Amino acid sequence: YQCTQSLSQTTQHINKTQHCKTLPGLVSSQAQLCRSNLELMQTIIQAAREVKKVCQKTFTDMRWNCSSIDAPKFLPDLERGTRESAFVYALSAAAISHTIARACTSGDLRLCSCGPIPGEIPEPGYRWGGCADNLHYGLLMGSKFSDAPMKMKKKSGSNANKLMHLHNSEVGRQALRDALVMKCKCHGVSGSCSIRTCWRGLQDLKDIAMDLKTKYLSATKVVHRPMGTRKQLVPKDIDIRPVRENELVYLQSSPDYCMRNDKLGSFGTQDRQCNKTSSGSDSCDLMCCGRGYNPYSEKVVERCHCKYHWCCYVTCKKCERTVEKYVCK
Repeated sequence: YQCTQSLSQTTQHINKTQHCKTLPGLVSSQAQLCRSNLELMQTIIQAAREVKKVCQKTFTDMRWNCSSIDAPKFLPDLERGTRESAFVYALSAAAISHTIARACTSGDLRLCSCGPIPGEIPEPGYRWGGCADNLHYGLLMGSKFSDAPMKMKKKSGSNANKLMHLHNSEVGRQALRDALVMKCKCHGVSGSCSIRTCWRGLQDLKDIAMDLKTKYLSATKVVHRPMGTRKQLVPKDIDIRPVRENELVYLQSSPDYCMRNDKLGSFGTQDRQCNKTSSGSDSCDLMCCGRGYNPYSEKVVERCHCKYHWCCYVTCKKCERTVEKYVCK
């Protein structure tokens, strides 16, 4: 993932093979993939930016809010094999394959096109058509890029961490497979929808991120221990059972992210906005870790007194009101 994080800060447009040398954090097989497929690299950079944006939006209501992703270098909370690291690797793997699959559909990648038409016969009133997201190509090229650092023999880092990252990346890609749904467009007189043209399309990355957030909240702590002839990741506090394919796993417990601690990679929650009326993770009690909060007033401008005019537009006035908000001490 560290490579994905570095790519998100790249401003250069990749259209020459020598540009691959200037990209930070690539291992040799990733650089080779870049040289052989420049268009693909541009898509992967787009995915890296999307990861940052989606992660921060998904965790806006929690103490850890993906701020580690914004840091100029990799922070300890993501290096130590924590639950947060598990989520970030899963989301990164899903995002790269998701962006490639959709780039095939939009024509941004010349080496792929629409996904295959499903083999099963659709129900009466439905027909296969349109342009399906090419999930197969997305998964193939995405895993080649995402998993490359963990599959290098000389790459630094413990074997346990590599196994953890490979497992969580695959959980991210499995969430993507589960997000392939039937999408349809209506045809017929006056919008009667007498026939529907359908294709297989991926849900938005924000929906996949919410699914992975659920897995993050129920992630399993594992240890690296001998199982048969080799060492494997097994759940720490449960009777010996294999790690399930759809669960996120982590090796190290996370800090509570209440106070700033650079050694642990925690930014703390001072000055974070909280919700006074909530009882969830964004409540002032939980977000501020019992330190209390300060109120402040903010003026917001909203559309109001809207009127519909025949046919067919709406006019609104602008109204200003003062709202009270709260930040952690």
